Amino acid sequence: MNATVNDQILSADTTMGAVTLRVGDLENMSDYYAKAFAMEPLEEVARGNEVHRVLGRGATPLVRMIGTPGLPGVDPRQAGLFHTAFLFDTQESLSATVFRAARDSRGRFSGSADHLVSEAFYFTDPEGNGVELYMDRPRDTWTRNGNSIAMDTLFLDPNAYLQSHLTEDALNAGPSLAGKVGHVHLQVGDVAAAKQFYVDALGFETTQADYPGALFASAGGYHHHVAMNVWNSRGAGPRAASLGLGDVSITLPTREDLDALAVRLRDRRIDFDADGRSVQVKDPWGTQVTLSLPDATTDEVLAR
Repeated sequence: MNATVNDQILSADTTMGAVTLRVGDLENMSDYYAKAFAMEPLEEVARGNEVHRVLGRGATPLVRMIGTPGLPGVDPRQAGLFHTAFLFDTQESLSATVFRAARDSRGRFSGSADHLVSEAFYFTDPEGNGVELYMDRPRDTWTRNGNSIAMDTLFLDPNAYLQSHLTEDALNAGPSLAGKVGHVHLQVGDVAAAKQFYVDALGFETTQADYPGALFASAGGYHHHVAMNVWNSRGAGPRAASLGLGDVSITLPTREDLDALAVRLRDRRIDFDADGRSVQVKDPWGTQVTLSLPDATTDEVLAR
């Protein structure tokens, strides 16, 4: 194994990829994400009776939707998605997206907050999936105590924020402005079991464990790439097939990182599938996590 790869933790260059949602109304959901979040369709493919459609900004996939109208709707008490968090580079780009989303009556604005490490705005899409739109503050302003990073939930006035940062240029730029999946926040049945899977097995490092009923973890000292909470789902078991979260995608920088992950999973007797370029594994609540190499194409995102 490459000496530069730590065999117990994920590389600092680990990033999050497009989140998969199973949706009941593919056309409405695609149109909503396009108009509310300034995304555009990148690719789609029919697989049997299902249509898989990827939306994103530029060449960056942000969400993959699978039209599966026969499934039950999202149950907010079950394990699954708390929110997908889309990260923006500037306050102007963030403000333009928040403004678009606030004007689309199909979704619902559910709050805003200053988290010390970031500025964030929250929405719920037409089928009940949570969405966070946010921008990071500079890393050198984050307060650290060892591996723990200080985070809070402080008041952030959304109207004042837009008045200060919204510009016509950013609004007109739409999907040409960069965006990516910054983190994914999950609902789980038990935080300790989530730590055993996402931290001990997958290799994320805990960054904040002081929030009651929640755990935050990342690679490379980021404030968090994944979060897990039991605020609505304490005691939930494996989720039955339903609309909502289908797959969490994580990109690892090298094959050595992928090999080290496979060793950790084998050591813990956790079943997984591997094809030499990716590892697919399910968490204790049945959510599929796909960890893949960075040269995966949009077609491969669709194929999962």
